[in-house]
Amino acid sequence: MKNYLKKFLGVRGQHSPARRSWHEIAWSWLASFIGIYAVYVVNSWLGIAENENLYLIGSFGASAVLIYGAPTADFSQPRNFVGGHLVSALAGVLMFKLCPQNMAVASALAVSLAIVGQHITRTLHPPGGATALIAVIGGPSIHALGFMYLFAPVLVGALIMLIVALVVNNFSGNPVRRYPRYWL
Repeated sequence: MKNYLKKFLGVRGQHSPARRSWHEIAWSWLASFIGIYAVYVVNSWLGIAENENLYLIGSFGASAVLIYGAPTADFSQPRNFVGGHLVSALAGVLMFKLCPQNMAVASALAVSLAIVGQHITRTLHPPGGATALIAVIGGPSIHALGFMYLFAPVLVGALIMLIVALVVNNFSGNPVRRYPRYWL
């Protein structure tokens, strides 16, 4: 037990990474602002009620941190970003349809099966867990979408954010910020 508890102390001598340069922080800010704003604009353009904002699912905020703030990370690559959200949305909708009367079981199954599905398809994207959970707990507007949830808001919103990531991340003069590192 003592050795197990030592794991909670971390690796001796290891410290958190240095803060990114102000230049990188500015690019992350610009890209995330444009990405989330673009999703909102499309939501409005399609005439979806402002108080519903179906395209602005919470997991996109977490995805913005990855694809705009850490564009070279494996979790941020297009395959992981788009695929992870789609696999997770499918898991969430299926679990809601199979267990609509038991939110606790449907929620736990949705997230855990989303992780399994992402592992199997090599599309691990942590915000996908929230995408699966939103399909279960998102309320009547989300539930009414059924399997359309996979396409709109999930696929359409992810593609909008991906286009912004491709344009803005590659506009930076920093060669390390090149996006994506790979597609498949």
